Amino acid sequence: MSDEINYKNNPLHGLGLKSLLIELVDHYGFEILFAYLNINCFKTNPSIESGVKFLMKTDWAREKVEAFYLYEYKNLPRASCEQFALPPRKRLIPADQVAGAPKVLSLEDAERLREKRTKRSAERLREKSEKNSSARNPWGEKASAKKIDPWAR
Repeated sequence: MSDEINYKNNPLHGLGLKSLLIELVDHYGFEILFAYLNINCFKTNPSIESGVKFLMKTDWAREKVEAFYLYEYKNLPRASCEQFALPPRKRLIPADQVAGAPKVLSLEDAERLREKRTKRSAERLREKSEKNSSARNPWGEKASAKKIDPWAR
């Protein structure tokens, strides 16, 4: 029973996708939504109808918009790791957490956030590449240490 109460505390409970998108667009506009979410339906010929149509078909985009709604627009504290693994509509919001005023967002902040994400992504790729290049092949040699020419005799 307490799970049901917590679930009903989720601002997404009973909220349709179209209503959610109208709230976000009325408050932030399509330009801010594109800047923060980087979803093309908010940049190329943006409209509520096309946005709803795209989000209904695309789970990852819908979850991204719903998470934005919860944590930027409703200004809820970030979810625990366990809850964050669930889609936003299935997250349990503790009864003591109430929605706050929407965060003030700007295009400048979105650009800084995008640069930070790009830098973090590049670091992860570099670490992954270093990890893969240091891996050894099954014969115990470094993968790049010895190149074999199949045509040489």
